[in-house]
Amino acid sequence: MTNVRPGAQLCVTVTADTTAELRAKRDAASGADGADLVELRLDSVRDLSLEGALADRTCPVLVTCRPAWEGGGFQGSEEERHGILRRAFALGADWVDLEWRGGFDALVAERQGRNIVLSMHDFDETPDDLEDSYRAMRRTGADVVKMAVRSQSAGDVVQLLRLGRAARSERVVLVGMGPAGVATRLLAAHFGSCWSYAGEGVAPGQVGLSEMVHRYRFKRTTASTAVYGVAGKPIGHSLSPPMHNAGFEAAGLDAVYVPFEATSTEDLMSLVDALGVTGLSVTAPFKESILAHVREIDALGRRVGAVNTLRADGKEWVGLNTDVPGFLAPLDARGGVGGMRSSVLGTGGAARAVAVALASRGAVVTVCGRRPDRVEAVARLVGGSAGTLPPSPGSWDLLVNTTPVGTVPEVTGTPVPAGSLDGGRTVYDLVYNPGTTRLLREAAAAGCDTIGGLDMLVSQAVRQFEWWVGSRPSERLFKTAALSVLKEQWA
Repeated sequence: MTNVRPGAQLCVTVTADTTAELRAKRDAASGADGADLVELRLDSVRDLSLEGALADRTCPVLVTCRPAWEGGGFQGSEEERHGILRRAFALGADWVDLEWRGGFDALVAERQGRNIVLSMHDFDETPDDLEDSYRAMRRTGADVVKMAVRSQSAGDVVQLLRLGRAARSERVVLVGMGPAGVATRLLAAHFGSCWSYAGEGVAPGQVGLSEMVHRYRFKRTTASTAVYGVAGKPIGHSLSPPMHNAGFEAAGLDAVYVPFEATSTEDLMSLVDALGVTGLSVTAPFKESILAHVREIDALGRRVGAVNTLRADGKEWVGLNTDVPGFLAPLDARGGVGGMRSSVLGTGGAARAVAVALASRGAVVTVCGRRPDRVEAVARLVGGSAGTLPPSPGSWDLLVNTTPVGTVPEVTGTPVPAGSLDGGRTVYDLVYNPGTTRLLREAAAAGCDTIGGLDMLVSQAVRQFEWWVGSRPSERLFKTAALSVLKEQWA
């Protein structure tokens, strides 16, 4: 029943209230998207029948019965739980998960570690003694050692990466739980894991089976696959992964694009350097601070003082700003902005790119923000002026929102009240998820033409991809990939 692939295998976690439901989910997971292994979580099943859970399976299974003290839902006694797991071996389970702190020493020794996944979980942090704990677990002789810890930073993920490399050919599963640790799930082979877990949020940061297989190309990813990604905080809402991975698929490239969340640029670079990332998209809040880590940037990036794209050049990085041409593309398609009075909301790296773009096309630029020093700095950059926030009704022809206000999950927010939109001509919101923000809805109601952030996102992403790999993907391909995700999220 073992399905061996060059990369890490894919284990799908299934939970259920009843044995019949557990079997149905087991069979579904080993069906269309093809899990290599199914983890049967017994701790939530009310009418548990081990025989029923294991019978007639077409895919290897991993039996887990997690107690509450290790993040599970089993309500019985430890004696009862031990009995269930021991019976799972007797009934021929392919793997059984035993907690390191669960008092299973005798059972591990009795089986000489065969078919055992010895696991440790820390839902709060990545402990400092991670490697010591791993070595202690490895000395038990268990076939596979699993360590799942909370990753609070990219630096925590680096610890897992180093541990996986030190483990070399030993069978290990290393998981960084939470948003910062998602890369450990998507790039399991790079971390030395023999498999990765997919599922519907059973653990923090867990990614769904279909996403793993289709959006992140997991079954085509090996330890030698080139890694690209998007960096920000937060970054889970990004539509860049489906676009760029669709581009790699269409171009037949052995590459994968994943999200990286970090606490600072230094934290971020510690991971992407250690991981050997080839190319990086950069979003808020790192577009300006990332310059300290870049050897060379293009003329636009120097003018703006921010870049949104990095490419590895040996052990150093070079930077590019694709935000400016990406932002202008939909405006140029509508006849341009020459002579328009434009109000730019925000003062970050995206605002700087927008201000430079508008000034380069002859627009009159006014910058609006909450910090006067930053407003003045952006306005000075393009010979513009500082304005009030919100801008006065009728004071602008084009309003551009460069702030994250209104993006998921805070979709009810808007950067300006509806009354400020009276008398304007065009509202351009760089937020792309959701596709139609509250700002755009209220602008349309006020009679304004509207432009969503997806057009800019697609345009700048196509330029990134071309700069990285030397071939230009179609904008239609990228937009279709992004829209498919938006439709799923907002169906």
